[in-house]
Amino acid sequence: MRRLSLIATLLLFISVSAQAQLSQETKDAIDKLAHDTLARTGVPSASIAVVKDGQVVYVKAYGDSRLEPKTPATAEMRYSIGSISKQFTAAAILLLQEQGKLSLDDKVSKFIPDLTRANEVTIRQLLSHTSGYQDYWPQDYVMPDMLKPVTSQKILDTWARKALDFDPGTKWQYSNTNYVIAGLIIEKASGMPMLKFLSEKIFTPLGMKSVADIDQERLGDTDAVGYMRYGLGPLRPAVKEGPGWLFAAGELAMPAADLARWDISIMDRKLMKPASYREMETEVQLKSGLGTRYGLGVSL
Repeated sequence: MRRLSLIATLLLFISVSAQAQLSQETKDAIDKLAHDTLARTGVPSASIAVVKDGQVVYVKAYGDSRLEPKTPATAEMRYSIGSISKQFTAAAILLLQEQGKLSLDDKVSKFIPDLTRANEVTIRQLLSHTSGYQDYWPQDYVMPDMLKPVTSQKILDTWARKALDFDPGTKWQYSNTNYVIAGLIIEKASGMPMLKFLSEKIFTPLGMKSVADIDQERLGDTDAVGYMRYGLGPLRPAVKEGPGWLFAAGELAMPAADLARWDISIMDRKLMKPASYREMETEVQLKSGLGTRYGLGVSL
């Protein structure tokens, strides 16, 4: 789930003069940077959103969104954001805490009692990757078995009922399993599907109008195609995992401008209470006192 896609969505946050527009010189410099990056890396396309003074002031796409038939990328096209989706899952948990429907320090057993040591692991440990639950997707590719559909419950039955990899809170280990559990907790606490909750509480208030859920099917013909290569071989369309494997760990796709609106909301602190942002951005410490360089859904 931490895979680097050959099609990238880039956000540029720049500090220029105080006026609300970008100069042509600045736009030309951005365009050159994007073109040079694609040429150097072999990435087929990239989409950028430039934020200035709390507003999206420049959006543009570069390269080809698909190679056959050759289709130029446009700024309206959606790209998978991969594990950046975890930020939205963490924010949903924090919003539910604001509503009094759960607490970060609640034990997992309050919502899903039949997982390994669920009466010891907290929601905070899920979101900070300190739970000990084994990662169901540690590879940077789609394994053959992952081409088949799966349910969240099946993922938990297979990976979250094993013995923990370590005692809760004693180590940091990236685990997508944590976020599948968190997604199910969101649904139980909110009483609605997670994507509906995200739409009502995050996407709609922030004006993020083009977000797509790619857990059940790949993006359509009007969006960007993901590409990969084996070693130094040619680019080829990336394999799409079967339905169910992404869920709350990496299910979102959107244009760069929508992702920029999310980042603006974090900078402006305009969606959640100040305490929730502090929770999200505070480094979680292990029981030993060592820092993890990770908050709730975000690297620090």
